[in-house]
Amino acid sequence: MVIKNVELEIVCGVTSRLPENVLPEVAFAGKSNVGKSSLINALMNRKSLARTSAQPGKTQTINFYNINKELYFVDLPGYGYAKASKTEVAKWGQMIERYLKTSKQLKCVFLLVDIRHEPGQNDKLMYDWVVSEGFTPVIIATKLDKIKRSQIDKQIKLIRTGLNAKDTVIVPFSATSKQGREEIYEIIDKILEDPV
Repeated sequence: MVIKNVELEIVCGVTSRLPENVLPEVAFAGKSNVGKSSLINALMNRKSLARTSAQPGKTQTINFYNINKELYFVDLPGYGYAKASKTEVAKWGQMIERYLKTSKQLKCVFLLVDIRHEPGQNDKLMYDWVVSEGFTPVIIATKLDKIKRSQIDKQIKLIRTGLNAKDTVIVPFSATSKQGREEIYEIIDKILEDPV
């Protein structure tokens, strides 16, 4: 996949109607501070189109990035942000649920988890939920550059066991070195070739 053209086309808040897109969509979900914006920027070859922040919980909307006028990257709100109020957290959850249930063009959900840690309760809930909606999530294990190469297999096994994700594809990814990016592009290319 060669990304030539990127545009933040649609931003949906809590009360917005979700767009009825005709292009395929791939969604990115993950808890706050897992490196979602950094991943999306790395995939789009842009420094800061998706806003990264030292303060988690920055993405509070569903953002649709039009890629090459052939698909959308859909950036879902981060979940599990401790400092957000309960009502805010509930609203973000409802937004994600509404999107997963109603999008007719959603082809794949990339679920981001931090490779350094065992998946948390929110990660498990999100994984099970995506599966229950009929999708086969692709897990992206972020922050790969923060662990030693010798730890990678052990940490991936921890994620696989923690999510009970036996046959799920897990891609280790580093926003710093861009390791894993080509594998993610290949997955997206397959989706575009076979958009059913």
